[in-house]
Amino acid sequence: MPVPPLPLRIPNPQGGGRIPGGEGSAFTLSCPEPLAVPIVIGAPHGGRHYPDDVTGAMRDPGPATLKLEDRLIDLLAAEVARMSGASLIVAHAPRAMIDLNRSADDIDWAMIAGPARSDLAKGGVNRRARTGLGLVPRRLPGMGEIWKGRLAREDLDARIETVHKPYHAALGVLLERVRDEWGAVLLIDLHSMPPLKPAEPGQQAAEFVIGDRFGASCGDGLAAGALNVLAAAERRVAHNRPYSGGYVLDRHGAPRRNIHALQIEVCRSAYLDAEMRDAGPRFAGVARLLAQMVRSLAAQVAGLTSGDTIRQAAE
Repeated sequence: MPVPPLPLRIPNPQGGGRIPGGEGSAFTLSCPEPLAVPIVIGAPHGGRHYPDDVTGAMRDPGPATLKLEDRLIDLLAAEVARMSGASLIVAHAPRAMIDLNRSADDIDWAMIAGPARSDLAKGGVNRRARTGLGLVPRRLPGMGEIWKGRLAREDLDARIETVHKPYHAALGVLLERVRDEWGAVLLIDLHSMPPLKPAEPGQQAAEFVIGDRFGASCGDGLAAGALNVLAAAERRVAHNRPYSGGYVLDRHGAPRRNIHALQIEVCRSAYLDAEMRDAGPRFAGVARLLAQMVRSLAAQVAGLTSGDTIRQAAE
């Protein structure tokens, strides 16, 4: 089934959730009307709105926030959505405050001042929290502890209730809606990564990593489709290693229900400047390549169901 013509712009973004201690929405959702393609792009680590109490509680906020962010991935995601016609959900609450790619029970309770919540502490501390990068990041490689002191339990509760829960609820509703209209949907969870080290001496490291939880979050060759587009553009790409995806894919990927999910990691050196702070000269080219990938995957997703179950966007 052919993909309909692209809209000229992403229309009327709507905010959701709330940033505790700050101003504005925790995330923004933009959805073309009618739905142009069966693709949703997410940027859960795109948040750059830091309340004063968050940066004031950090030992070294400048380097820590820069390292925690998927720097400017929100702008890259918005440009890819604009060019491809995909729906978009972008976090504004920063990862330093709460990591939307972690489960709500992925908590290092040693960093929380107050009793552990019984509904979130049943399984103890899991692997990600032990590494320092749980629901609320605690430590960074090469920097050590992020925070001056412990986080109040009521502040943790507020972040879960006003950021984490609304984001995933909104994403879930959007995926169901697109799936219902098209018969199938693909979530592209867009992230960025620091430059990787080559696997072997003399090799070049991957610029893009496609993650599908080793086939659990996405089916019917969609990961292969993404890999093929990037490889055809002579970009270095890897599959599931070192990043196979996280909580977003675990929660929302449901291939048996025709809700598919891929994680795309983009090397920061591919679209940022030499300091990895601002957009670099290759930003526009990476956006065009990812939009091409989205359009190719959209045609693939549209073919997963029979034509009589899909509402044509042109109707």
